[in-house]
Amino acid sequence: MSAALGIMCKAPHPGRTKTRLAAFLGAERAARLSGCFLKDVAQAVLAVPDALGSQGYGVYAPAGSEAELEEILPPSFRLLLQDGNDFGLVLGSAVQRLLGEAGHDCVVLINSDSPTLPVALLTTAITALRRPGDRVVLGPAIDGGYTLIGLKRDHPELFAEIPWSTGEVLRLTLERAAGIALAVEMLPLWYDIDDLETFRVLQAEVAGTPPAFAPPSLIGGPAKETRAMLAEWPEP
Repeated sequence: MSAALGIMCKAPHPGRTKTRLAAFLGAERAARLSGCFLKDVAQAVLAVPDALGSQGYGVYAPAGSEAELEEILPPSFRLLLQDGNDFGLVLGSAVQRLLGEAGHDCVVLINSDSPTLPVALLTTAITALRRPGDRVVLGPAIDGGYTLIGLKRDHPELFAEIPWSTGEVLRLTLERAAGIALAVEMLPLWYDIDDLETFRVLQAEVAGTPPAFAPPSLIGGPAKETRAMLAEWPEP
């Protein structure tokens, strides 16, 4: 058995990456920070115990950025080019290809903007997917979306007609799951960094204050690359 752990990512180009963060950090710094996020999430993937059996992927865009991403991601990662521009189709296609063509027994697709993502969320997701019975595993985010989604079978309905980048993503995904009678396993709440508010949460966590919404047993990842970069900056 081998779980595919795919980070949904884009090459960190100034002006095209983390545009909401760029509004107060500047385009160059926002792009650099995005690269740090990606490196740190990749380290969380690598930290999944070998006994579980997993393979890291960068599910990436745009075409032509392969060399750049190979410099950012660990050597053991594989690259999978995103299909199209509609994010629902991108997610659905990644699930289909990683279960079908690549032959993995389950797939977890992960947001690239959660540098302190706890490894425990990934291990719990894989373990849940390998229990008998079909299900979707969701890692809810504080903005109404999700930090990760895990599946063991192809369910494109989960990604259809979802208004991405809104607070309705998780609610509507749960509705889609209920509509096809698909069991849902919810993981503890976590966050991704898209705007000033969540950037402040990250700064506080890096400084030693765990997120208020997180259960005490859930420990954020070390985020070494992100921490090092934040230490270089004056307070934005």
